[in-house]
Amino acid sequence: MEVELMQIENLAQAKEAIASVGASPVSVNIMAPKAVFRVIKVAGVSATAANILKQEMLSKGGDAAVHAGVVNCRQSKSDVILMGTVKQYRQVIKSLHIQPVGLPKLAEKLKKLLNEG
Repeated sequence: MEVELMQIENLAQAKEAIASVGASPVSVNIMAPKAVFRVIKVAGVSATAANILKQEMLSKGGDAAVHAGVVNCRQSKSDVILMGTVKQYRQVIKSLHIQPVGLPKLAEKLKKLLNEG
């Protein structure tokens, strides 16, 4: 038995790797978004938006790093580091479309960024 650390940068690589073990074509398409991890920085987000982003990412199994002062709104703005799989981002993007404080616009930017990456 051998162990290998894999670096999967995009969905095409994920599909290739998953298919290489003999997974069914349907499974390849289901699992590929789970195999691609992305870290995205969003600059200058309001405390409200940062808190919503953190909650949405956590609820989908990802995470978000925000300034410690946004939890009680002592910090009015924060950069946010989002961390998650493509699948988690897809779920978060759906949720952001119904949120306030400019998050639908951010959802579109994230969608475009992930489709290009």
